[in-house]
Amino acid sequence: MSARGEEHDRNESDHHGQGWQDPAPYLRGVAWLDQGRPVRADPADLARLPWDTGERAALPIGVRLEFATETAHAVEIRYRAAPPGPTDGLRGLAHVFTLWNSAGVLNEVCVDPAGQASVRIDLPPGRGPYIVHPPQARSPQLLGVRAVGGALAPAPRGPRWVVHGDSITEGWWSTRPAHGWTAVAGRALGWDTVNLGYAGGARGELALAEQLARLPADVLTLAWGTNCWSQSPSSAGLMYETTRAFLEIVRQGHPDTPLLVLSPLLRPEAEDTPNRLGAGLGALRDAMERAVNDRAATGDRALALLPGRDLLEPDHLADGLHPNDAGHAVLGKSVTDALRTLTAPSPRPGPTGRPRAA
Repeated sequence: MSARGEEHDRNESDHHGQGWQDPAPYLRGVAWLDQGRPVRADPADLARLPWDTGERAALPIGVRLEFATETAHAVEIRYRAAPPGPTDGLRGLAHVFTLWNSAGVLNEVCVDPAGQASVRIDLPPGRGPYIVHPPQARSPQLLGVRAVGGALAPAPRGPRWVVHGDSITEGWWSTRPAHGWTAVAGRALGWDTVNLGYAGGARGELALAEQLARLPADVLTLAWGTNCWSQSPSSAGLMYETTRAFLEIVRQGHPDTPLLVLSPLLRPEAEDTPNRLGAGLGALRDAMERAVNDRAATGDRALALLPGRDLLEPDHLADGLHPNDAGHAVLGKSVTDALRTLTAPSPRPGPTGRPRAA
C-alpha cells in the first residue's frame, strides 16, 4: 500500500481542460448543495438551527467519490483545502486520500493541504467499483476528477441511507473517515450513506426532524441522545416526549421508510450520574427506548430499535465516549445486521395462506 503520491499545483483553467471532469456525477453522501458545494443541513433553513450544528453542517463529512473503470491505472482528483495556520489544533492531522473497494483499503496517499492542488491515486488491476474517501480535517472541496490511461464511469448508486446523530456518527476518534461506523456499515450494505452527524449536537432539535422529513431517503437511522445528558440536559420525561415528537415529524415525510433508532451507547461516567435535571444517561436511554417501542406498538412496522447500551465494551472507547477504530467496526457490524433485518423482504403468503420465501 503506497503512502506517497504526486501532488501538483495547477492553474484554475486546468479544471476545465485536459480531461478534467465535473466531480458531481461521482459524488456520494451528498444531502444538500449550497452554491454547488455539499453541505449537511438545508441551506434555506439554517436560521432555525443551533449555531454549532450549522457550523458542523458546513463540513463535508462522509462525502466521497465512487467510480468504476475498465482501463484506467490511476485517478487524479483536483481539490481546494485551506492550509492550517500555525496555531491550528488540526495542524498535525494526516491529510490522506484513501482508496477502497468492497474488499478493503487499497491505497493511501498523503498530501499537504493546499489552496488548490491535485492528487494522483494509483489503481490496482480491475474495474472496481472504487471509493475514494478524502481527508476531512481541512474539509476539501472536490473540484474535478480525471482518469489516467483510460476512462471513468460513475459507480451505480445504492439505496440512499440517511443517518442523523452526534459526534459518534460524525466519526470522531476514528483514524480515517472510512473507519467511522456509518462508513463501515454503508460499505457492507452497498448503500449511499449520507452522514448527518453533528459533533456536540443532535439533541432532538425538531427543526432537524423537519429537514429529515423533507430529505429523500430509502432508509433512515437516528443515533442521538448522549448530548441530552450533558450538552443540553434533559429529564427522562422530556427525553420520552422529545423522541416521540421527533419520530412523529420524521414520519410525516417518511411514513413507510425503514427507520432504525440506535439508542445511546455506553458512556461509563454518565450511566448513573444525574445531570442538572436529575437524569443519568441510563434513564435517558430507557426513556428513548420506551418512546420507540410505544410508537412501534401502534403499528409502525417499519420502525426498529437497536439498544445501544451493550454494543460496546469500555475498551472500545477512545476517551470514555467516542469509539476507537475497533469500536466503530463493532458498531458498524451491529448496525449492518439490524438494518439487514429491518429491510429484508417480508414473506408473501402462498396459495394455502402460509408464508413462502420472498
